Amino acid sequence: MVQNFDLIILGGGSAGYAAARTFHEYGGSVALVDGADELGGLCILRGCMPSKTLIYSAEMLHLAQKGSIFGFVGETPEANIEAMHARKKEVIAEFADYRKEQLEDGRFSLFRHYGQFVDAQTVRLGDGTTLCADKIIISTGSRVKVPDIPGLSDVTYKTSDEVLDLKVVPSECVVLGGGVVACELAQFLSRVGSRVTLLQRSPHLLKEFPNEASRTLENALELEGLDLQLGVNFRSFSQIDKENIEVLYEHQGQEKKIQTTFLFLALGREPATQSLNLGNVGINLLPSGHVQTNSFQQTSCPDVYAAGDCAGPHEIVHIAIKQGETAALHATGQKVRPIQYDYLLSVVFTDPQLAIVGLNPSELKKRKIEFLSASFPFDDHGKSILMDAKYGYVAVHADKKTGVVLGAECTGKDAGELIHSLSIAVGLKATVHDLLNADWYHPTLSEIWTYPLEDLAEEIILTDQKK
Repeated sequence: MVQNFDLIILGGGSAGYAAARTFHEYGGSVALVDGADELGGLCILRGCMPSKTLIYSAEMLHLAQKGSIFGFVGETPEANIEAMHARKKEVIAEFADYRKEQLEDGRFSLFRHYGQFVDAQTVRLGDGTTLCADKIIISTGSRVKVPDIPGLSDVTYKTSDEVLDLKVVPSECVVLGGGVVACELAQFLSRVGSRVTLLQRSPHLLKEFPNEASRTLENALELEGLDLQLGVNFRSFSQIDKENIEVLYEHQGQEKKIQTTFLFLALGREPATQSLNLGNVGINLLPSGHVQTNSFQQTSCPDVYAAGDCAGPHEIVHIAIKQGETAALHATGQKVRPIQYDYLLSVVFTDPQLAIVGLNPSELKKRKIEFLSASFPFDDHGKSILMDAKYGYVAVHADKKTGVVLGAECTGKDAGELIHSLSIAVGLKATVHDLLNADWYHPTLSEIWTYPLEDLAEEIILTDQKK
């Protein structure tokens, strides 16, 4: 049985749905192929929404446990993991149900099977159905990566899926990794009552973020009681008995080992493209395993596109959506702006939160762009002091001649919210002087941006006057 469409989309997550919706709006027929047990994609079902719901619950618990700082007395609250998960399920159910309704509302032909390439215009489904289209978009997402370390694939490790669906808080756990998922969920586990040891191969957590941001988070986590061992070299993993796992590793020149009943594997994810038969189409992959694409999300086969986590280079939901929309628009023949990442916005939902936007100093130096930077700490800012949110800093990077804001950093309370003021500035190419023309209310957390902005505005004006 052969069915013909204008576009076939493999995967119905954030990128796939965005592509399907966009292509449909321009009158094209869409076959959306998704064989997952549940519709909705990683973000809604096992990523952003469930994790941030639980993280926020743990943050509220942490604040309540610090009640004496704010003048409270009374019984110290403890985590009720079942109640937290009940609320999580209620929250994500609304989003998952809505996405399912969108996928099944008749705009697209939905096929609940997995598909494989026959050629650049043909996909065969698991039930034998053959789909044909002039254009195809790959948006199959990612899966947990299991590095090739002796014994790791043979032990009973846990992934973020299990952590997000805990029934009982483990008394202790060992977290492998120091990326976003590892840091966010390690702090969550600690705050709900687990004794956490985190083993990270790099010398800092969140190696893609500025060192000062990483150090700030490391200090905060250690003060909360997490045991951070950074710069480790994993040697082997072994299953001691039904419950216990032993990790052998090198740290600071010494051979060490640790036993745990809860090994949380958070060493990253990899593109989920292994079953697509990409070799049948001659689609190139990058060394990371991501599908190689150009700035319109076209692969090495021009009629095949890729979007979302399987394409990278940034596995973030709003980027996946933008890539899906760009691929679909280009496939329709519409004029579309190419994807570029100079305005990239990233947030980590630890406490303190970390957020960056635009170009960082290392990238600016690499491009030989003359810039100035200024920063200001949270521990010298009125609103953050009264909130007992004194960890962190803000920093702004601006063009040395024009004052145009090129990038910004925020590590501290609600950094994920605060960064958007500067994201708008970066996106609109506003200057530090433009931003100072706006009102910044006192006392607010957002007001903290005025300090580095004032420093930069003064310095840039003085530079201009000297010329």
